[in-house]
Amino acid sequence: MMVVTMVVVASPDDVFVLCHTGGDGAVSWVERVHPETLETLATSEHLAGGPAWPGGTAVHSNGDIYVVFGNHAHRLNRSLQVVASRELPRIRPYNSFVVLPDGHLVTKDFGGSRPGNEMEEPFAPTQLVVLEPTGLNIVATLDLPEASIARLSANENDVYVVGTSSLWRVRWDGESLHSDGWRAEYRQLQGQTYGWDVVIADTDAWFLDNGESTHKFAGTLRGVGTATAPLHLVRVNLASGRVSLHEICELAGGVVANPPLVDEQRQMVVGFDSGNGVLAGFSYDETKVRKVWSVEQNHGSHMLLYPESGEFVSAHYDQERGVEQVVVRDISTGREIARADTGSPIQSVVFPACGTRRDFYWCSMLSLNRVTVV
Repeated sequence: MMVVTMVVVASPDDVFVLCHTGGDGAVSWVERVHPETLETLATSEHLAGGPAWPGGTAVHSNGDIYVVFGNHAHRLNRSLQVVASRELPRIRPYNSFVVLPDGHLVTKDFGGSRPGNEMEEPFAPTQLVVLEPTGLNIVATLDLPEASIARLSANENDVYVVGTSSLWRVRWDGESLHSDGWRAEYRQLQGQTYGWDVVIADTDAWFLDNGESTHKFAGTLRGVGTATAPLHLVRVNLASGRVSLHEICELAGGVVANPPLVDEQRQMVVGFDSGNGVLAGFSYDETKVRKVWSVEQNHGSHMLLYPESGEFVSAHYDQERGVEQVVVRDISTGREIARADTGSPIQSVVFPACGTRRDFYWCSMLSLNRVTVV
């Protein structure tokens, strides 16, 4: 079965889609699609993969396309021909990567449970791997003392890793990764589970906790959460490491598989709880975080922000009709602006992209849509 997980827009005319199969011997490939009709214009060869978990793709500053999926990394040119490939050290999924200012790629192995492959905590510690961009040679590694399920984030040469109990910062000096001793422990409550992807914005790191049980996804994350503590928006100050926790809602059974959305201009953050179907907006300043709106909505994927207008795109999985919708809201008030069916029979837990024509591309593993906002 083909799975569509990620879209990247290299230019108004160059839209690329990452696809893959499933299982422990999965492969990936990249398609270039027409920016309006989504007709497939070109397809790469099948790329060696490994154990399936959504990977990632990016257009590098050198113009080429990079893919990390399974336990392999690949470099493709704009004609989707393979330039270089590299097998990664561990026989585990590597869930995407970040590109540093000097062009190096940093990736890491995924330490959590997958459908049909449930693991018991404590998970195995993670290892970060640095690849040079020309031939994808491994130039550095760094072992952390705990596992990480979340994707990496970076701010210049600082790489942030959400472990199963702490947020870690490591630094790239051009030759090696090293820990500077900065660490923030965010698991502080009984019944709280591990965090997911982190967003670095202003002076803080933001992410959501209670990420355990996403492997129980069965077309939706609604009702699959097992955490007994409420799900939180986690704020970590990048200077002091101070942690604050802010409930999305008061309910147990929360779960997420993706990050919050941060609007630095309006000082707003949108968090969600996919297990209980709640989307909430928070205002923040240097010291406080305050919930200012909340709506019932079955959201699961990355969100998109249009910073000039303050509009953001989320999703709602309509369980009664068995179809997902995209929803545009005002980030300051939560007011709904527009809504449209995507035709997807499952909830998206993957990665959309903004277009260049006041449009966006929405993928939900089983479908790909282009949506125009008017």
